[in-house]
Amino acid sequence: MAAGLKTIIALSFVLAIGFLLVILSSALWHNFLPLLVVATYVIAPLPNWICARCANPDDFMESAGNAVIDFGRFLTGFLVLMGIALPALLAHSGVIQIPAMVMSILGGLLIYGTIISFSMFFREQEEF
Repeated sequence: MAAGLKTIIALSFVLAIGFLLVILSSALWHNFLPLLVVATYVIAPLPNWICARCANPDDFMESAGNAVIDFGRFLTGFLVLMGIALPALLAHSGVIQIPAMVMSILGGLLIYGTIISFSMFFREQEEF
């Protein structure tokens, strides 16, 4: 097993820092709108997971279902980009402050990076 207890502790520490940054971006400036970033980053890996499950029902054909996988990657990319663009749009329109935007984007990227790292470290190995 390549990933152990130290990996789980490190990933949970980074995830806690990400959530702390997003919560502080809302609490310090008394505006709850930067919390929308958490929803986009938590939902972002779901299209990849769902489309990967739906794309290849047959284990014998490796090339089947590339369009579904590409669509899942497109939706994931859209959600990640929305997690970056939404605070920038809110800051540009004057709804939130610039430091809140920076904290929200950094916290959201830490959250998404932790989710992706966790799925990479603890992926099941297929044996044939």
